[in-house]
Amino acid sequence: MTIRLRSIELALPDPAAAAAFMTQIWGMAEAGTRGSTQYLRGSGPYPYLVAFDRAEDEYVRSTTFVCDEDELAALTQRAAKAGWPWRSVTSQDLGGGHGIELEMPEGVLLRFLADSEDAAPLVGRDLPVKLTHVVFNAADAEAVGDAAEAVLGFKVSDRTKGMVFVRCNESHHSTAFARAGFTSLNHIAFEMEDIDAVMRGIGRLRDHAQTPAWGPGRHGPGANVYAYYIAPFGPVIEFSTAVEKVPEDYKVGAPEDWTWPEGRIDQWGLSDKDFDGLRQAEERFRFRRTWTPEVA
Repeated sequence: MTIRLRSIELALPDPAAAAAFMTQIWGMAEAGTRGSTQYLRGSGPYPYLVAFDRAEDEYVRSTTFVCDEDELAALTQRAAKAGWPWRSVTSQDLGGGHGIELEMPEGVLLRFLADSEDAAPLVGRDLPVKLTHVVFNAADAEAVGDAAEAVLGFKVSDRTKGMVFVRCNESHHSTAFARAGFTSLNHIAFEMEDIDAVMRGIGRLRDHAQTPAWGPGRHGPGANVYAYYIAPFGPVIEFSTAVEKVPEDYKVGAPEDWTWPEGRIDQWGLSDKDFDGLRQAEERFRFRRTWTPEVA
């Protein structure tokens, strides 16, 4: 599998304020504006990592993966055969490309693009490199994980009491489905250069009187170091190191493989967690399909 997570596209009432927070405090670079859509990028080769569209309320427009032509053709065939809503699309976002948008059984909206253009990396800037994962809440995480395997061609890496972790390449997970009982965006994780970059990010937020809603700590599945924040414009966003790389024959973990001693919620046992605040933020960004599916 060589599919890669590229970006997430969000609609919200004040994209300018969201972009200002992400560039002036969180640490991202402006990538450009088209109409009312603002694009933000990291240091890596993707043209943007986050797009903010203007809308009267907030929702997820899409989460975008890039792939090659063969993968796109196979995925399109499987989505049509499964009866998922989908349509062909030529991207109007930075980087262009063509592909499909589709809707998973619980409403998660994904976009897969081939022939999307990269951008020159930004050297010497303390920015996220890329998105390491985007996690979704699910009413039935097991069923959605099965659907991701059967139709998207992804693979389940691990199961915990809280999530089903899914990969689309050698990284342990590029997405996951949380056992939430409802469908929405759970969080967006920005991959930093290393653990020092994660800690510098925490320091930047501290300079603006913001403390993590969870972290710092080190996860079990993926083994990434993390710090979660509730962004002032709504969603949960995470500073993260890269998740671990796993082999093709990686043994799928079960919930009993990922347990901690009493009172601990990560490998280090250092982190506190704002359960109520995170839960409220995780419910805010739902999915809205604004396009008409193709009819086979």
